[in-house]
Amino acid sequence: MDINVMKEMFPVLLKGCLITMELTVISVVLGSLIGMFTALLKLSKNRLLVSVAGFYTWLFRGTPMLLQLFVFYYGFPYAGIEFTAFQTALIGLSLNSGAYMAEIIRGGILSVDKGQFEACKSLGFTYLATMKRVVFPQTFKIIIPSVGNEFITMLKDTSLVSTIAMVEVMRTAQLLYASSFRPLEVFFMTACLYLLMTTIFTTVFSYYEKKLSVY
Repeated sequence: MDINVMKEMFPVLLKGCLITMELTVISVVLGSLIGMFTALLKLSKNRLLVSVAGFYTWLFRGTPMLLQLFVFYYGFPYAGIEFTAFQTALIGLSLNSGAYMAEIIRGGILSVDKGQFEACKSLGFTYLATMKRVVFPQTFKIIIPSVGNEFITMLKDTSLVSTIAMVEVMRTAQLLYASSFRPLEVFFMTACLYLLMTTIFTTVFSYYEKKLSVY
């Protein structure tokens, strides 16, 4: 491996990493909001809402993310709906993350003792107040390891958006390889950057998991 070549490529790959992290953070945040809303629908007593939420999670968990990205980017224009590569990446990643987050959050809510719901009801708490003040704080502590795993998975899955010409770290690596014909240096550095990003975020989530477990 040529160290000089790697030094030249590093700043370019680093810019791609910033796009990757931006996509990951925004997608998981949006996915968490979608997942929370979907989880509440799945726990409701309205069969129609339960069915709609169930169909959404079934669809996005049961089909490959790559296929979902292709449908949004290549399929929707035939229906007169066009998205940019960045918009497609955010929509596809967020909806996919939302489906998984819905099950994570639903499982966390169900793990809270039912007696607490009854206690809140007897104290005159509304459903929203119960969820906000009692259930969600406990749910967050329970699900943080799973959320961390989903975040790391999403960080790696952002590499799929390179197939729709979204220039994140993987697409940057492909372009560098095509222009330099130095696959060993390019993909070695890309692997190191992915490992660095996943290690940083794994450490952050582990820290908060330990901190919250104290309380």
